[in-house]
Amino acid sequence: MAGQIFKIKYKDKKTDARVGVISTKKGKIETPFFMPVATKTSVKHISSLDLHEMKCPAVISNTLILHLRPGEHLIKKMGGIGKFMNFKGINVTDSGGFQMYSRALYLGSNDEGVWFRNPFDNRKVFITPEKDMQIQLDLGSDIAMCLDTMPLIEHSKKEIELAVERTTMWAKRCKIEHDHLQEKLPKNKKQLLWGITQGGIHPDLRKKSCKELREIDFDGYSVGGLALGETIEEEMKMIKIHKSIIPENKPCYLMGAGNPMEILEAISHGVDMFDSRFPTQNARRGTIFTSNGKLRITRREHEFDDKPLDENCDCFVCKNYTRSYIRYHLNQEEAVGYRLATFHNLYYLTKLMEQARKEIKKGTFLDFKKKLKKIYDKADATVRVDKPRRIRKSKKAAYLDRMLH
Repeated sequence: MAGQIFKIKYKDKKTDARVGVISTKKGKIETPFFMPVATKTSVKHISSLDLHEMKCPAVISNTLILHLRPGEHLIKKMGGIGKFMNFKGINVTDSGGFQMYSRALYLGSNDEGVWFRNPFDNRKVFITPEKDMQIQLDLGSDIAMCLDTMPLIEHSKKEIELAVERTTMWAKRCKIEHDHLQEKLPKNKKQLLWGITQGGIHPDLRKKSCKELREIDFDGYSVGGLALGETIEEEMKMIKIHKSIIPENKPCYLMGAGNPMEILEAISHGVDMFDSRFPTQNARRGTIFTSNGKLRITRREHEFDDKPLDENCDCFVCKNYTRSYIRYHLNQEEAVGYRLATFHNLYYLTKLMEQARKEIKKGTFLDFKKKLKKIYDKADATVRVDKPRRIRKSKKAAYLDRMLH
């Protein structure tokens, strides 16, 4: 792609927060931004029209899951992932490396690639870095991710070190294959590629990963292996290490972060992109993001509550439905309840990112972050944390859900 891929427009003087623009084959996107998770080319209970209405700028889908069903060839024939799901924003695809920790899907791996089991026909599927690049190209996403090995927080340092070594090895192969595939495309059709740094919460391993991937020179870089149970302090420490090594003119993507205050804190350290199932999962379980902090809508106190979810929100949910109505449908496990709660949470996060960009441009981001933190801390202190409700599903539905998400 001709021209500069990422251009920083504004920098906050009191933090490392910034506003930039990423140029893709589909168009430009202003950072920082949040991506709802559209694993199978759809966000749970939300349509592409809903995404357009809330002005969602980007979504992320899963390469492995789409490869297993319906297959990248179908999506390619239908015009690519954006046309297939009728989404006009930026389409990002994850490599499927996260599914290496699904007991139902993952069979094993070596330096060459990963063995998965297709849950739909029980066949074995071998994914190499080269094959992963071809699949993502066929899907037609605007930004692709390298195949990586993502260690969990509870893994030993030796296991995490092996994951770092293999992630670097695969990243090199991804870059070579991706460059080769891009040579066949016109300039206005070229796909961007992000490398993913690993290392858990070990500073030496995180530095090693960042330095090795920096040498490969990707279009952007993701911070992988975080938002998995470490403390916010540990998470931010790893982000600082990543930012100190990766060039400033490369977009920084924190994978798996979807808590409003976690996002704002990461923005203050220079992170540009986010994704997570956190807001949609929380919505289905009755935790709502509002301008007054988190609201536990399924609590009995809201049974006769005629107020909207957020009196300061202008989404169609808050304009037309009461807390009582949404609470009732969530407790009944009705799809309409899931849709209304999910729409509001994603709308809230989309607007939060818009506001963050405005505050950075005005030079008031730090005050904005501090003010919102007080609100959220106060809300968390005044209500107990409810255990997530157990969602009743058929055995088959629950089984597939565990495997595919």
